[in-house]
Amino acid sequence: MPKVPYAAYLRVYEPLAAFPEPERAHWAEYARRPELPGVQDELRHALTGLLSSPPRVAPAGESADAFVSWLDGVLCVCPWRTRLRSWEALDDVGHWLMPDSVLDAALPPGVRRRAADDYAGWRERNPDARPWIRSALWHVPIRWFALFADDEREFRGSQERPVGGAARLRYRTPMVQARRRVARGLRAVREALPEGPMVAALTDVGRWLEEFHPRSLVELDYGGLIYTISDEQLAADRSAAQVAEALGALAAGDLERANRLYEELTDRWMIIRERQFAN
Repeated sequence: MPKVPYAAYLRVYEPLAAFPEPERAHWAEYARRPELPGVQDELRHALTGLLSSPPRVAPAGESADAFVSWLDGVLCVCPWRTRLRSWEALDDVGHWLMPDSVLDAALPPGVRRRAADDYAGWRERNPDARPWIRSALWHVPIRWFALFADDEREFRGSQERPVGGAARLRYRTPMVQARRRVARGLRAVREALPEGPMVAALTDVGRWLEEFHPRSLVELDYGGLIYTISDEQLAADRSAAQVAEALGALAAGDLERANRLYEELTDRWMIIRERQFAN
């Protein structure tokens, strides 16, 4: 069984120049390590806390680890910020769609209250803090696809993975492209469907992107979702292209075509999302 949650991730990798000292020096030295931790390592650390007694909703201290990548020869870093993301995940507890008795057994109310109090106190001291990683359980939010083009899609099926590796589906794009696309999409949606939910959704992700350096790298990673979808379905998945086509139809005034494309896409992802209830 895979040791990953069925979650997708939207990540921002910022160039070293975006970080103040001494953090910049830390990441420069960190990237020179012969071996760097990966997704499995972060998940293993997080699960260790949840399996402790009593469970820890968030780590006692912030992670000093990150994912690293290169964009046009520039080292870019995506800090994990596991504690911050764990605290923020508390806000989503009400959307986990599980009975209260199950939730209370996994994360007792007292544990959740203490974590919420810790977060509130920390947030007062760090009002401008934001995570470099967003996650979504059992699906990829439709708004995330608006940031990418189909030719930025990278797929490696289970038969193509190296020994010890895993299948993967991801998109990567420079920040300037992601911002341009979300702005163009938001303009089309506002003009055609000003009261629709996509206005708020695209506004939210657009504001998040504005928090980062303009020379950053943006990545959408299907993460653990690849274990719930067959290689054939993943190979055929062109969700970013479909979102781009739907937004293009909106901009052209073809509301009927845009609605049809959007419904096809949401229906397909709803089938995947409903697998969380499978026995």
